[in-house]
This record gives sequence, C-alpha cells and structure tokens, in this order.
Amino acid sequence: MTAPPLRLGVDLGGTNARAALVDQAGALVASCKLQHDERTPLAVARTVAAAVRQVAGQAGVAVAGLGGAGVGVAGQCLGATGMVLNAPNLGWRDVPLGDLLRAELGLPVRVVNDLSAAAWGERAFGAARGVDDAVLVFVGSGVGAGLILGGRLHEGGSGVAGELGHVKVTPRGAPPRRCGCGEWGCLEAYAGGMNLAARVREDLAEGRAGAVLAAAGGDPGRVSASAVEAAYLGGDGYARELWAETGELLGTAMANLCTVLNPTRLVLGGGVLLGCPNLMRISRAHLGDRTLRAARRGLSVEAAGLGDDAGVVGAALLGAEAAVAHDR
Repeated sequence: MTAPPLRLGVDLGGTNARAALVDQAGALVASCKLQHDERTPLAVARTVAAAVRQVAGQAGVAVAGLGGAGVGVAGQCLGATGMVLNAPNLGWRDVPLGDLLRAELGLPVRVVNDLSAAAWGERAFGAARGVDDAVLVFVGSGVGAGLILGGRLHEGGSGVAGELGHVKVTPRGAPPRRCGCGEWGCLEAYAGGMNLAARVREDLAEGRAGAVLAAAGGDPGRVSASAVEAAYLGGDGYARELWAETGELLGTAMANLCTVLNPTRLVLGGGVLLGCPNLMRISRAHLGDRTLRAARRGLSVEAAGLGDDAGVVGAALLGAEAAVAHDR
C-alpha cells in the first residue's frame, strides 16, 4: 500500500486535541481543535475521534480512507506499543491510548511523544529539513526534545529517549523542586512555563517578584514567562536572577545533549524560548560555552520553522508510515 495523498496527524495536549490533514508538501489542508470536556482516557479518545471526523468532513474524505493516524502526546510514550506511561497534563499513567484510538477510528495508530513528532515534522519540512543528525528542543509549558540520528527518529530502547525535561539539574544550594512527572529536580520543574509561573507565585507569597506581578496586570493568575521577560526588560533584579538561573540550566542541559549526540543542527522552539528573547540569549550563551569544542564544529542553531504545526505535521507523516507497515 502507498501512503494516501492526505495524512492524518493529531497533537494531543492537556487542554485540547488538534487534528489536521496534511498534504504531501507538508501543508495543512484541514485543521480542527477541540477542548477536552473530561480527561479520562476514553473521553479524550472520543474527543480525538470527533476532531478527526471534523477534518475529514472539511476535506471531503472518509476517515476510513485516510490509511492511518499519527498522534503526538505531551507525555512519555512506550515506543510503538501505543502505551502512554505518564502524561502529567492529562493526569494519566499507563494508558493504552493506541488501542483506544484504534477502536474509535478504525485505523492503524502510531503514538509518539509530541516532541518526537515535532522533530520529524521539522526534519521533513522545517528548520531541520534534510538534516540526518538533528536535535529539537522546545521550551513551552514543559521542556522536551526530539532526536533525529542517522536520518531516523530515535526513541530509545523503551521509547522515552529525548526526555530532556526530566534530566536532573537542581541548582547548587537549592532544595529540589517537584516535577509534574512525580520526580524531583527535573529541568522542567525549573524551566517549563507552568512550573516557572508556579515558582513566581510562591515567591510573590514571600513578598518577592512584585515587578513580575505588575507586568501581569496585578493578577497572580496571569503570571507567566512573558511577564518575567517584561520585568527583566524593566531592569528588575528578581527577574534578572531568575533568568540567569533558568538560562544556565537550559543552556547547560542543551550543551550536554549536543556534546553526547553531536548533531549538526539544533532546532529551538516553544513559546517560552521564542517568546522570551533574553532567556533565549542567556541559554544560548551557556550552550556555546559548555558544548564540547569538537561538538560545536559544524553545529548550527536555528529557530523552529513550522511553529505550532510541527507536531501535527510530524505525527501525520509517522501515521502514514505506520499505515504502510501495517498493510505489508
């Protein structure tokens, strides 16, 4: 079987399920985003199925004719089994998502980590196009990485390679912070957007971070990385200390990743990194200083090219590959 002209990708987050049909040039032909009314696995699978039916209807095609579906999940996925081991934003542990979606859609389903999907999309049509050894790092609500090694998506022995957000990085002299994954001292606990905001709110309760609160319009519920960036631009000492610490942690973690894997392209994305130029600058300075000199040779650093579409594009490509393999 050859891949159908339209490929189905799904980007599954803690709040929404987004489905899209992607053509052979990587362009989105139809897209639909639906909010989760419930986060139980069956309810989420049915939300995904509803989004898929909507995009199929927009494009005038039958769901059954799409061949297969690729699904990128913000969580730890057990290889090609379709099992989601841990998805903190959905509150899931050990969920057989692939089986649930196959039952709802009647299609072969490939479940991957959302950053793996994004890396595959960027490699096909974005900032890593044609690059055989590339690392993608996104810092948004969480922190993650996708790995392309030798021209192939690298997911590791059990499917969880690239979980950069869960390397342990507790700053010197500081108690470890708990991550949404349940472990302590993860990079994501310090640099992920949700955890950054939670930390600032804790500091507000101790009488600190007043300039960040002002940048958020005086509403603690609106505190975010962008408010920290605004306070930094205003010269606030708290914001500058926070960005110095966070940028060092991020830059060092990325430097270690590049030293170990020796990619020729590092692709950076996510709302926190791309939306906070000073955090990006500090992170890149540490990346440059701490990557092994030999690994820096030939390494280029680029901003992600596909934006929010990278995940659904990459998932669609992986889903089409799974459909072809299923029918062999």
